[in-house]
Amino acid sequence: MFPFWSDYYYLVIILQIICVVHVLKSGRSREWLFFILFIPVIGVVVYFIREILPDITNGSFGENLLRTLWPNGRIQEWEKKVRISDTVTNKMQLADAYAQQKQYDKAIALTLECANTFTKDPGIILQLARLQFLNGQYAASIVSFDKVNTFKGVRMSKAEDELMYTRALEQTMETGRAEEEYQKIIRVHHSLEAMYYYGLLLKKQGRTGEARAQFEKTGQEIDLHPRYVRRTIRKWVWLSKKELATL
Repeated sequence: MFPFWSDYYYLVIILQIICVVHVLKSGRSREWLFFILFIPVIGVVVYFIREILPDITNGSFGENLLRTLWPNGRIQEWEKKVRISDTVTNKMQLADAYAQQKQYDKAIALTLECANTFTKDPGIILQLARLQFLNGQYAASIVSFDKVNTFKGVRMSKAEDELMYTRALEQTMETGRAEEEYQKIIRVHHSLEAMYYYGLLLKKQGRTGEARAQFEKTGQEIDLHPRYVRRTIRKWVWLSKKELATL
């Protein structure tokens, strides 16, 4: 009766699955899932144009797809290279491959080995601090971040690193310092992620009105960021909306 639909029905389902996997793996707003699943053709087309096509044009889609289909491929590649040439560069690349698969203990062990060899390299120590944070070793992460800042002419400048440091302070119950750092990151970087986590801190302290202000701020300030950045930070607006619904 509808030959066109019959011929392309399975293709639509395959494209839906690809889009759903991309949403889940990339941390995009879960609101896309309803759009893709309940308005199949239009949802898939719009999602592809808005979210996947930019990844293809900037070269990240292929790498992300390969990582999804063959998660240990990069690890095996760099393990082989380390066996061939046991250099710090190869070890750090292998540590990064471990970290991408959340094998943080292995990544930290390799990075520590490199840090002990090159004790004056702030880049290695900074990477160690990041890995320690991701592995839940918050006190050790703070020590490593502080060590980076002792190097002459070297300071943390990325909002992501400053936020890791701040969240580590919060996790080690240095709440006062954490609050000051959250406020600084928000003031300097307009970080929606920092607004969200600061809102959570305020909520835990029972400061509901201030928490609400931070969660609302994510939606108000997203337009301050370039369009290509907004795609990657929308999830903080979505998560903030979820928190607002509970206040």
